[in-house]
Amino acid sequence: MPRPKKLRRVEFLPAVMVFKPAGVRRCNLEEVVLTVEELEAIRLKDGEGLEQEECAARMQISRPTFQRILTSARAKVARMLTAGLALRVEGGTYELAGRGRRCRRCHGEFLAPAHPASPAEDALCPKCRDEESANS
Repeated sequence: MPRPKKLRRVEFLPAVMVFKPAGVRRCNLEEVVLTVEELEAIRLKDGEGLEQEECAARMQISRPTFQRILTSARAKVARMLTAGLALRVEGGTYELAGRGRRCRRCHGEFLAPAHPASPAEDALCPKCRDEESANS
């Protein structure tokens, strides 16, 4: 029986989950699925320019595991770009790292993403959906 996958720590969830070529209807496109941890690997290595050791440490995985995730992610993105396919970000084996927040209005506690996709996302309480009342 295979060993269960260890959760990968992810600091970012994108605001947009599907990307497609312009001018082509999505229903006519084949999709490539990029997992959330694959996107995180690309973000850390290629977007932030970090070394693999630091990327692996931030995701709380080994360097060889990080390399496998990054290689898979880059192959999927290359296939999507060269073949004109749609890309969907979903699934994976991950846990969202975040900062603990408390809503001033409903007093609900929640995790805000460590690196929000937008400033509004950082301040939005998931329980009452109030932007103005979320604080640190």
